[in-house]
Order: sequence, then structure tokens, then C-alpha cells
Amino acid sequence: MWGYKGLMQHHAEEPQGTAPPIDMLELYFESHNWTFERDGDEEIVASVKGSWSDYELRALWREDDRVLQFIAQTGIAVPRDKADPSIRSALFEVLGLINEQLWIGHFEWWSVDGAVLFRHAVLLDSDESLSMDQARSLVDAAIDECERHYPALQFAIWGGKSPEEAVRAALIETVGEA
Repeated sequence: MWGYKGLMQHHAEEPQGTAPPIDMLELYFESHNWTFERDGDEEIVASVKGSWSDYELRALWREDDRVLQFIAQTGIAVPRDKADPSIRSALFEVLGLINEQLWIGHFEWWSVDGAVLFRHAVLLDSDESLSMDQARSLVDAAIDECERHYPALQFAIWGGKSPEEAVRAALIETVGEA
């Protein structure tokens, strides 16, 4: 279905067990040979090539709350000062239509820099550790949703389609390969 799925096959070299969240994500990114930068125990940022865009994956750990926030930047930006009201309106409407279909996470538009991103979070147990399966699930969910909805966002924002048409057109799955 989506080109990214081939990247997410289980790798034999993936470590198992648990580790502090940013440590485990670092191990996961390393096992996939993805470029990443780490900022202490609170943040890690990786770059992943998807079918539609290069995604920036950012994890932020809040130890006090035991919450790991995971963000995937889509590569789509609609700067506030450059977007006319009709584009912003289409953006908000398509985000709403997409978000009502999601079971985990949501898409949003950051008005400060105009980035369109997918965000979700996980509350960790009192041991404050993340397993490799949890790391994989966090990454898979973010990239899968970005890959799935990237076309709808582009169609609605820049392609002149209504938000409903954009979502419908983007969710048509092809059978076979071209």
C-alpha cells in the first residue's frame, strides 16, 4: 500500500528489552541506519525518507509527567503571513476531516512556523522505560498516518480540491503495482 511499509520490516539487529525512552528510540533509529541527533535525555530528532516527503521525527520526554510526545513533521508548511484565508480554511477543514478518522494522535497546524505535523503521546509506567515494540509502534503510527494523509493535505491546500474531495481522493487505495 504505502512505500514506507517496506522500511518497517522487523530488523533482526533491533535490540529487545526496555530502556529509558530516548535511549530506546536512539537504538531503534540506529538499527534502521537513520540520521538522528540527540539532545540529552529529553529529546531526539531523526530524519526518515517516506514515499511523499522526508519526515522529521521528534520525540520529547517529560520525566515529571512520564509522557513521551512524538511528532512527525510532514514537510508541508503553510506560513500564516503567506496563506490567504481560503487556504487556511481548507487546511483547517481537511485537518478536521482527517482527525475524525484517527484512533491515535492528530494532525495540527503550528501557526508559529506554519508546519503541518502529526503528534501523539504515550504515558509510560512508573519504571519510565520504553520497549522496542513501543518504539516501533510510535514511529509506525506517525509515519503511516503521514504517508496516508499527505496527499489529502496537498490536494486541499495547493491542489484546488475541496477538503472532502481531497480526503476521498487520497484514501483510494490502488491494487497491485505500477
